[in-house]
Amino acid sequence: MKKVVTFGEIMLRLAPPGFLRFSQTSSFEAIYGGGESNVAVSLANYGVPVDFVTRLPKNDIGECALMEMKKRGVATDNIIYGGDRLGIYFLETGAVSRGSKVVYDREHSAMAQIEKGMVDWEKVFEGADWFHWTGITPAISQGAADACLEAVETASKMGITISTDLNYRAKLWKYGKEPEDIMTALVNHCDVILGNEEDAEKHFGIHPKGLDVAKHGHDVTAEAFLSVCQQVMKKFPKAKKVITTLRGSISASHNTWAGVMYDGKQMYKSPTYQITHIIDRVGGGDSFMGGLIYGLKTYPNDGQKALDFAVAASCLKHTIYGDANLATVPEVEKLLDGDASGRVAR
Repeated sequence: MKKVVTFGEIMLRLAPPGFLRFSQTSSFEAIYGGGESNVAVSLANYGVPVDFVTRLPKNDIGECALMEMKKRGVATDNIIYGGDRLGIYFLETGAVSRGSKVVYDREHSAMAQIEKGMVDWEKVFEGADWFHWTGITPAISQGAADACLEAVETASKMGITISTDLNYRAKLWKYGKEPEDIMTALVNHCDVILGNEEDAEKHFGIHPKGLDVAKHGHDVTAEAFLSVCQQVMKKFPKAKKVITTLRGSISASHNTWAGVMYDGKQMYKSPTYQITHIIDRVGGGDSFMGGLIYGLKTYPNDGQKALDFAVAASCLKHTIYGDANLATVPEVEKLLDGDASGRVAR
């Protein structure tokens, strides 16, 4: 199997233990994660060769982030070095009716100071047939946006499948550019586009037809999302698949979880899972994307099977502490077969 390449920022995540609030804690639990590194870990866990590209500071904290990738079986040979600091985010984990909170501390990070020309993309893409990036990377800085555009242009010329998770982040996009001005040129090169109705709205002004978001919020049905898929495909003719996850937030601890995928002709819909005791929902979308890439590469002619694998994989992620999904293929397949008992495997 040819390798997948992902590109983005890995960060230090600092979180109060358990469900403590920031104002209550006297210590923080430290782990490492980020959208594209999380996808890479999922794929490595499924046995897919994967290469994560980022820029790290040459210090002990950068080395810890590097070790985390190596520990999970992710190739790190094309990581570049420079800058003085790793980006940080602080996470306060919500419960029941209190939602989680994220505070970013990633300005002037090594990755935020990346520039076009620093990565030899033709070398990086040797032996690859898939490239994945997210909308978080070009939101960090103009330099990160330029490097991302350089990557997708090179991958496109080399005939590599390109996927994106649009991942709109309101707390980013602080360097003076409108998201649509940056994202349009990037998404033009994409074959597979993951994003919800908010991503489509904030990046491209695309709205679900016949749905009053102000009235109904962002609990969009598969049928309503079809109009978003059609509009996205019209705007980006290269796109072969448009996908979204369908999360119903009953509380911070109890969500429903499903997904839909449109290939221009058919809308596929997964079963809906009840996730009643969420351990950690951060990285849920990344785990879905990792499962989807695995599914589309493993079952290229079975869109339903690929989607179902992605949803089951990301359902399991909600039971795993940390950013990355550590579920295995047999565990995902067990859930796909209907075994959600959680019985001890002896």
